[in-house]
Amino acid sequence: MTIAVERCNASRVTDVDFNNIPFGRIFADHMFEVDFLNGTWQNPRIRPYGNLSLSPALSCMHYGQAIFEGMKAQRNSHGEIILFRPRENWKRLNFSARRMQMPEIPEDLFMDALISWVKLDHNWVPTSKGSALYIRPLMIATDDYLGVKASTTYKFLIYGCPVSSYYTEPLRIRVEETYVRAAKGGVGEAKAAGNYAASMFPASRAQSEGFHQLLWTDAVEHRFIEELGTSNFFAVVNGELYTPETEGTILRGITRDSVIQVARQQNIPVHVQPITTDQLKDWFDHGELTEAFATGTAATIAPIGIIQFREQIMNLSPSNPITTKLHSTLDDMKTGKQPDIFSWNVEIGR
Repeated sequence: MTIAVERCNASRVTDVDFNNIPFGRIFADHMFEVDFLNGTWQNPRIRPYGNLSLSPALSCMHYGQAIFEGMKAQRNSHGEIILFRPRENWKRLNFSARRMQMPEIPEDLFMDALISWVKLDHNWVPTSKGSALYIRPLMIATDDYLGVKASTTYKFLIYGCPVSSYYTEPLRIRVEETYVRAAKGGVGEAKAAGNYAASMFPASRAQSEGFHQLLWTDAVEHRFIEELGTSNFFAVVNGELYTPETEGTILRGITRDSVIQVARQQNIPVHVQPITTDQLKDWFDHGELTEAFATGTAATIAPIGIIQFREQIMNLSPSNPITTKLHSTLDDMKTGKQPDIFSWNVEIGR
């Protein structure tokens, strides 16, 4: 489909202090928008970023049909803009759409829209190390009547904001054994808006006690480690990686998958298996748990400094050699300092 383009009258990019960027508050000049009507995606366009005119009876606001993705555009060492594994975001968006009874986005529409929008707002991709243009694809249900059924109309958007590092210090996390983020048979493995809403109350309580995130456990026994609120979890045990399986309740993180592939390429053993809270405690008590880290688009790879499990506080080594090595390798592949041996990067010029 041909994408119509309406340019803004004047860019706001010159008003932005790229050395002091609050995460998720300053948005690029334009956004992509397309509507699903009568069984097809119609009228794709890029227009100035701005508010939507919506009915108070909008289906997504009452019945929760809303999904999204998170991805980044950043510059390599030659100043060219790189998208990291964007087709994996497209695949995961459609996985979420199927689970939430929403229409899928064709690959060519997703990629054409994404690349066209980034090219138009290329000046919003920062140049400083560790910064990027954070991209938010979003799909919402737009039927404007009250009735519990899947919507017949939808709106898909792509917009974004420049960002710097998400975390500036090692994470303090607490193992959560009371509240539940997701249960098997639910929508925990979909990137659905409601998953994040369910986690906000317990996460807010933890943050008021000095923690960055919660480490969620399973909904039945609160015995099996799952994920953090915004990231997947890895433990480094005797120089080997351990991460929970993604079976129904854990988001299939693209950074998580990338870390697994890079680690195996570097001959670091990776174990994808159930991890219990007692196992985590035993690893620490026996001096075998030397590092832990979180992975996600916003955080990339964030070292974990403290894990609290009940009354025990696990202080992890600040050196984090494996965490640092994996983080550096991924960054260097994105910036061109190391070969992109997996062909993950999509280059779209300056």
